[in-house]
Amino acid sequence: MTRPTGFAAYLVVTAAYWAFMLTDGALRMLVLLHFHGLGFSSVQLAYLFVLYEVAGMVTNLCAGWLAVRFGLTTTLYAGLGLQIVALLALTQLDPSWSIAVSVAFVMCAQGVSGIAKDLTKMSSKSAVKLLAPSEDSTLFQWVAVLTGSKNAIKGLGFFLGGALLAVFGFEGTVLGMACALGILLTLVVWRMPPGLPSGMKGAKFSAVFSTSEAVNWLSLARVFLFSARDVWFVVGVPLYFYGVWSDGSDAGNKAAFFMIGSFMALWVIGYGIVQGSAPKILARLPVQSAFALAMLLAFVPLILAIVLWLSSSTVTPFVVIGLFVFGFGFALNSALHSFLILSFSTDARVSMDVGFYYMANAAGRLLGTLLSGVAYQASGLELCLLIASLMLFLSAAVARRLPQSGVA
Repeated sequence: MTRPTGFAAYLVVTAAYWAFMLTDGALRMLVLLHFHGLGFSSVQLAYLFVLYEVAGMVTNLCAGWLAVRFGLTTTLYAGLGLQIVALLALTQLDPSWSIAVSVAFVMCAQGVSGIAKDLTKMSSKSAVKLLAPSEDSTLFQWVAVLTGSKNAIKGLGFFLGGALLAVFGFEGTVLGMACALGILLTLVVWRMPPGLPSGMKGAKFSAVFSTSEAVNWLSLARVFLFSARDVWFVVGVPLYFYGVWSDGSDAGNKAAFFMIGSFMALWVIGYGIVQGSAPKILARLPVQSAFALAMLLAFVPLILAIVLWLSSSTVTPFVVIGLFVFGFGFALNSALHSFLILSFSTDARVSMDVGFYYMANAAGRLLGTLLSGVAYQASGLELCLLIASLMLFLSAAVARRLPQSGVA
């Protein structure tokens, strides 16, 4: 069987994306659990990720133009390099610093990591559009494989973050990840096959703003979709499970780290597997639209919130099952969005449209992150889930404005 032109470059880009997302998932668990163990409140923990998401918004707005101006390989290498810088910076964290100084320092390091993530993501997703064969079904399959496998790898990163924190501590784990990613970057630069476009000096920054109505509506739907996930995912659920599984002792904390990391890992891996299977699953649905999927998904966190409010005892098994059901529906929504943004884009504008779209993605994550800490502190996981339901109803309302595209 003859491989499509550009397949070798696609494999290298995918491998680089995998390695990056492994460190990204591990770093999120490391920061969350390490600083919660140091006594940070839920709002302070949310602050640690704010600059990460703000940097993502700014980066995505500029990343499309940077890719057109300097080439996709340049932005891919820059993303991997900046993640190494962020990891090395975190090894310099001093336990004697005050909470205010520690929060500010980690926010800045996370901001660099946010820039790195979105440079890498934009480069990888844009590369798929340019390297994949022209048939829509093949494009959807390549996107689904890249996105689904990436999330499975990120899920493994969540598990590694919790496990390695318990075994090697914060500094040792972060330093090890920086060294591994440095080796990977060297290999990628050395072995990158041809196939990705170089830069164009005449590219104008003003072109980053999409003039496509479909892209704009899809981007807004993406804001609410990712707000709905991160409002419970970033702070709410990890702290809820920490309260359930830890008895406050050192051994209890380590056991909770393993359990929380394992849950987050399994959730994201399952989410990735569903995304990878999305072309087959979506083809069998009676209604192939982002509107219908978001509407159905909105009832899952609503039911979970009601059960938590009405229950007088811990309902952890029900929460776990409900969140896995949410992950299934969320994965289908996200995979459909990832296909549609490439379907709506032209080859000439793909990196700019993808950058604009992922700016909206980062805006949704920022909104969800801010709400997660505040909502959990105000009224626990129940309020986080109720807000998630509201965000999904809003995403469905916006998605109704999209062109009705099949995904066969």
